[in-house]
Order: sequence, then C-alpha cells, then structure tokens
Amino acid sequence: MKAIRGRVLLALAALLLGGCATLSPPQRDEAARIAIAARSTEVDCAQADACALASPLRELGERALAESSADAPRHYARILDRGPDALLARINLIRAARRSIDLQTYIFDEDDSAQLVLDELQAAAFRGVKVRVLMDQLSALKQVETLAALAAVHANFELRVYNPVLDRARLSTPMYAVAAACCWGKLNRRMHNKLLLVDDLVGITGGRNYQDDYYDWDAAYNFRDRDLLVAGPVAGDMAAHFQAFWQSPLSVPAERLGDVGRLLREHGVPPPPHQPYRKPERVQALLAQVADAGLIRARFVEPALPVAGVQFIGDLPDKHSGGAGPESEQASNTLQQLIASAKSEVLLQTPYLVLSKPAQRLFRGLHRQADPPRIRVSTNSLAATDAFLAYAVSYKYKRRYLRDFGFEIHEFKPFPADAPFDAGPLGADLGEAPAAVPVPRRTTLRQRRLAERGLRSAPVSEAGRNSPFASSGGLPVRLQRAGIRMGLHAKSMVVDERVGVVGTHNFDPRGDSLNTESAVVIADPAFARALAASIRGDMAPGNAWTIGRRDSSPVLPGIEFTLARVSERMPVFDLWPVKYATSYEFVPGPDCPPPPPSPFDEDFRRCHRPVGDFPEVDLGLKWLGVRVFTAFGSGLSPIL
Repeated sequence: MKAIRGRVLLALAALLLGGCATLSPPQRDEAARIAIAARSTEVDCAQADACALASPLRELGERALAESSADAPRHYARILDRGPDALLARINLIRAARRSIDLQTYIFDEDDSAQLVLDELQAAAFRGVKVRVLMDQLSALKQVETLAALAAVHANFELRVYNPVLDRARLSTPMYAVAAACCWGKLNRRMHNKLLLVDDLVGITGGRNYQDDYYDWDAAYNFRDRDLLVAGPVAGDMAAHFQAFWQSPLSVPAERLGDVGRLLREHGVPPPPHQPYRKPERVQALLAQVADAGLIRARFVEPALPVAGVQFIGDLPDKHSGGAGPESEQASNTLQQLIASAKSEVLLQTPYLVLSKPAQRLFRGLHRQADPPRIRVSTNSLAATDAFLAYAVSYKYKRRYLRDFGFEIHEFKPFPADAPFDAGPLGADLGEAPAAVPVPRRTTLRQRRLAERGLRSAPVSEAGRNSPFASSGGLPVRLQRAGIRMGLHAKSMVVDERVGVVGTHNFDPRGDSLNTESAVVIADPAFARALAASIRGDMAPGNAWTIGRRDSSPVLPGIEFTLARVSERMPVFDLWPVKYATSYEFVPGPDCPPPPPSPFDEDFRRCHRPVGDFPEVDLGLKWLGVRVFTAFGSGLSPIL
C-alpha cells in the first residue's frame, strides 16, 4: 500500500513539475523578439481617418461630446437585447474606428461570431487603427497557435492575457488539476469584465462574451443576454478603466507566456488565424448590413435615449493583487448602495441566484422595514440554466428567498414565448427540431443521450472548455421535448424606476470577492423605465414560471415543515424531497386578467397552477444529483 501511495505521489510531483516548467527570462525575451520581428508594419490606408466606415454610431459619440460641457455631460444609451443586433453594432463600430479599439472579455471562442470579430480586429489594425485585446486566461482562445499568430500579426495589434496561471495561456484538463493543486487562490480570481471601446467615443458593455450562443447563432442553446451601448464622455472613464487593466502586472503579453513563447521559439510564427466559417452565408448576411447607414441609424441611433447621470463603475486589478481597497471593489459596493436606497421596487435580473452574505443581510434588512420595497427577481429555471450546480444552490434556499427576503422569483423558461431568433440566415431556426443521429452499436450513455437530441457532440458550455468555471461543465439537463433552448445570462437592475444598471456582475459571491466586474449606472427615469420594461418582459408568464409557496400537506404539516427546515440547514446533504416552494404557471381567465398576481397575494393560487419543482426537465438520475449538490456552497459552483 505504501509503495502504491509513493508511486502516486511521485507521479503527481512529476505532473506538477512538468506543468509548472516555464521559460527562462532569456528564452522569454527571445520569443518576444521573434513575435515583434514578424509583425507587419504595412498599413493599407494612407488617409487620416484610417479609411474608416462612415458610421452613424460613431457620429453619435461625436455628437454627444459636442453637446457636452464639464458641468453638463451629454450621453446617449441604447439597450441591446437582441443577439444579432449586439454583434452587428460591434462589427459596425470596429469598421468605423479611426484611432483605437480596446476590447476586454472573459470568453473568446473560435466559432463563427468570435472569428468574425477577430477578422475585423485584424483588418482594423492593417488600416492603421491601434487594437488592444485583453482576455482572461481561463477562457481565452482555445489554440496556442492562434494566440501565437495574433501575437505576431501586426505592429498595431497587441494581445495580452490576464492573470495567467502556470505561466500558460491555455490550460489543458490535466493542467487545471495542477493549477488547482498548486495555485487555487490565483486560479479562482478571474477578470469577468466585458468592454468594447472605439476611439474613446462609444463603448459597449454587458453580459455578452465572444461566442455564438451570445448572438443567437448556436444551433442548440443560446443566451437571453443584454448589452448597453453608450456614447459620450463616460467613454473616457471606460478608457481609464481599461488602461488600468492593460498596465497591470497581471496582464501579460501573449508572446511572453510559456506555451506561446515555446511554440514561437521551436516552430516560428504560425500563419494568421482564420477558421472557416461553419455558416458563411449567415456571416455574409450580417456583413451586408454593416455598411447600411440607414439601417444602423434606424436600429441603433434613433432609438437611443438621451440620458443624464451616467456612471461607469468597475473593479480594479488591485482586487486580485492583495492591495484591495474600496475603489478596487467599486462595482459590488455601488450596487449594494443602490439596492439599500430602494423605496418602492427593485428589479433584479441575474442568471444564478446565489447571494453573498452581505447581499443576504442587505435584503433581509430591506424586508424587515415597516414599508419594504417590492423585490422582483428574474433568474434561470433548471430547464434553462447552463449551470446546473449554481441552480441547485439557489434551489436549496428558495424558502429563505421568499420568506426572509420577500423575493418574487420568476424563473426563465427554456422555450420562451418571445424567443428572439430570426428566421433565415441571421439566426438559428427555432422551428426545426434536430434530426435524429444514427447511434453506433458501441456507445456510451452520454453518446446515446446526445443522439436523442440530434447531436453528435456536446454543445460548448459557456466557457467553451473543460474548466471548473465553465458553467455546468457539460450539457444542461435533459428536457422533455426537443428544440433550441434559451438560458438567461443578462445582469441588470432597476431601482424605483429611477436608476438602471447593465453590466457583468451576477450579484453573487464570486462577483463580490473573486471576480473583477463592471457596469454602467444611469440615473435617468426614462432609461430606467425602458430597462424595467425589458426585464419585466423576461418575467412575463409566456417567458417565465413564478416561484410560490407550496400548499401544506394535510398529513402532519408541522413535522414536514420542521424536517424541511432541518434539511435546508444540513451542511452535507439536503435530501428532504418536499420543498417549501415550487413553480407555478399563470392561468388567465375572466377572474384572472393580466398582470398575474404576486405570489404573496391571496389570489395567487386561484390564478396559477403548480407545474412541479423542475418543469420541462427530464430528470432521470439528475433528481438525485440535485439533492446531493444542494449541499455544496456557492464557492464550489461555476457561476461565471
């Protein structure tokens, strides 16, 4: 036994040493010289504006600055609810850039939407635009070859990787294990910020990363997400925030990382990265709209709201470097202050309803007020979520959310009534169920379940790779019917219809203490009402189930209630099958006209029918999994 244990420890030590092996400083300098020497200095355009596309969106930024003064800044804001619109606005702005493009993101995949953005960024660099891209290590580009090629593509193109663990840009599955063993504290601190900033005039921030499922381009699963496009002086604050991250010692040039540098030294510079588009017709259809000034004006500029009271809030890299202070955690602090100021209503939208202890104290205090504000929460159902474990954690505490915090919880459906997919080349075809896939004789249970859904391989999770932070780490739970499902990913809040917030913060413990986050806060009633209407739309009966108190059992209700409370507080398992709360579907009628009554109203049960704890879900063995995993805390949940 001792011999076996010794061999195991020796193998682990070898793995650790191999995983942590890195380049020497001279080798790292050599790799950097190779990349820099290979960078093209050719510029395709001799014009002062870098042959930029004439864009009404960029003009909106110029107009906002022209109308602004030091005492009265002027801004315009456009909520981007639709995925294809969010991608179209990004490509239009990249082509309109004349001086600079700064892009900051948590996830950057190599599928069609991400490849399109990458192609456009490189084209901008060759036009003469300074392009800076900052990606979090954990979910950056999948292939080291892509990173190496980008590091050497052009003198105007710079790529840095944030907080790299083990001196690598990419972590394979074994490397995750190594990193977790040796460097858990560093591995667990991620840059969750998202920002696209063009010419310090117009910025886009919100929940969307660079992956097909954020733009309604995935054939199996897409996110209901939200970005905010804002034009005006606040873009300067965005630029300063990006600069703080760019200059941080935690942001490392890609060519100076061990795996990228080793490839450059041993194999030279790979060819410029470009993966063939899986659906080139869809890409071409979107590109045909990019230069249509009339369409851009009608879709983005005319609906943009003139707004006052605009503030960009963001955590700083110091949050990860040991020098954290109030300014380093500005996002969480500001959001908590806004919630504490509520008088009548808080609309909170978060994909993963896992509250930190400070947030719990805050909402408990609000609920105990003599006249507490109404707290309405839009979040995922088990059927819709991409993070099974995070949902399990929230499910455990439904009683607390309803009873102690007064939450009215609306759980997003996997097939919402107003799914925003376009028919035709710009979006996924919601009407067609996946065709059956022949199943070979020798198959695993996982392969057979995929085949039942018309899939040969698993759809990528949110982070697109095997990672402890990659959402559920695999498939969402199986459903009772086929189709292209949606999951909620928007992170937004409205307080008293006077202040609206769109950003990256999931209102969870990771956002409070581990991730860096950012958001735009707009203290403008017209904007707050528009954002509130969008959030309420996601709460509508056709799009969401409502969580309400379960009717007490006629048999021993007191004992049942006591056992449920004891089970909820158990530190290991939560196996009591009868829960305090369950899901309800609104049943309109002559006596139950819209809007639906609150779960705390007397008419709630008369106007709603119970649909079970996990509607639409084909649970199978997942039932036991839910019961088991509700035992674990949010720190173990992949809630990015």
